[in-house]
Parts: sequence; C-alpha cells; structure tokens
Amino acid sequence: MSEQQIALVTGAASGIGLAAAEALAASGRKVLLADINQKDGEAAAERLGGDFFQADLSTRVGCKRLTDAVLTRYNQCDILINNAGIQHVAPIEEFPEEKWDFIINLMLTAPFLLTRYLWPGMKAQAWGRVININSVHGLRASEFKAAYVSAKHGLTGLTKTAALEGGPHGITVNSICPAYVRTPLVDGQIDAQAKTHGIPREAVISNIMLKKAAVKRLIEPSEVGDLVNYLCSDSAACITGTMLTIDCGWTAN
Repeated sequence: MSEQQIALVTGAASGIGLAAAEALAASGRKVLLADINQKDGEAAAERLGGDFFQADLSTRVGCKRLTDAVLTRYNQCDILINNAGIQHVAPIEEFPEEKWDFIINLMLTAPFLLTRYLWPGMKAQAWGRVININSVHGLRASEFKAAYVSAKHGLTGLTKTAALEGGPHGITVNSICPAYVRTPLVDGQIDAQAKTHGIPREAVISNIMLKKAAVKRLIEPSEVGDLVNYLCSDSAACITGTMLTIDCGWTAN
C-alpha cells in the first residue's frame, strides 16, 4: 500500500457521496469520484484535488470499466465507498418492473461487483475498507418503497458476508444506515411522498420522515461523512460486519 491511500466513492457528485469524498480528502486521501453526473462530479473532483470518473453503475459493463480505469491509473484502491443510489416511491401494484431492475442493479448488484473487482488488490496488500452507504431501510421497511427497501436489505446481507470473508485479510466491511439525510435524493422523496399520500411537503417531513425519530431533524451529509472517515481509520480496525445507524433514534422504537 502506498503512502497516500486511494479512495473510490460512487454517487459522489452530491449528497452523502460528496460529503464522504470531502471528509476523506480532508484526511489526506486521494479521492476518486464516480458518478453519472459529469458536470458536478468534475467540479467536485477539481475542488478536492481528486479525479472524476463518469460511470453508469446500473450495468455490469459500467462497473467493470470503472474499476479497470481506477486500477489502470493507480494500480490500487484501498477504500471503496458504495453510495450511488436512487429512489422510486409507488405502491407495489403500480411499481414499474424496469424501475425495479434498475434500482436493484444500481444499489445491490453494483456494490457486489465493485467489491468483487477491487477485493483481490485489498487482499494482496492485507488492508482494505469497504463501506456500504445503506439506510435505516436496510433494517426497517416502509410502504411504497419495495425496490429500495429490498436493495438495502440485500446490502445488509452483502456487508455481513464480505466482512466474514475479509476479516482474515485485513479488510473491514461495514454499512452506515442513516435515516433521512438532507440531500437532493431526499428532497425528491418529499415531493414523491406528498403526491402519493396527497399531503403537503411539510407534512411529509413531520408526519412521515420524522415520525419515528427521537431527534426531530434531518441529518446533515457531513455527519455521515465523518463516520465514513472514522471507519477508514486505524481506530476502527476491529469494527466490521456492522450496521451503524445514524437514525435520530428511529430504530430504538
């Protein structure tokens, strides 16, 4: 492993992915930002002194191209942050089948493939960090989110399995499970839920998103970024296979 660690963050043009990249860059890592959004991704990478890779991670080809490009340029990847994701809110009987496929591919298959492709290098150097940006919906379910909840529950299982396999080789694998974070993705969910339930945006936040929370506020992306940074530190070397919640007390119910 070289002196400067290489960290790949997917979905890094905005929201939690960008916050994770910012935290890792601030701690001295070389950050590689991957996203479908080229304009914002390139601007963020330039600001952080990193590199941007445009990637469509909903396809196997896109996942392989990304890891091939990273390994060709840097010959290593020490840290993988699987964050890319979307949301679609609809009752099961109205849920588009193609949207199901897209969400599962992007949010469950892609983390598996990226981990698989970068795993041999981490094993060879006996050190690696894989962090799956999961959700409280990886531990709890909500109506009208069949694909999202299914993908996040699957990510919980992938995290545990990879942690068991990685432990003997110095690789830790964890999931961060936040409740609602103040991101463009959540902002879009507010509109979708308002339409689905026939209520104002403000009522979505107070009556749905924060209903089960003890701390009645949205989480800031930087709070998740700080936890990402900690899990990549030597102090977290014995934390693996865990679902760490930042959920304002939701799962205490």
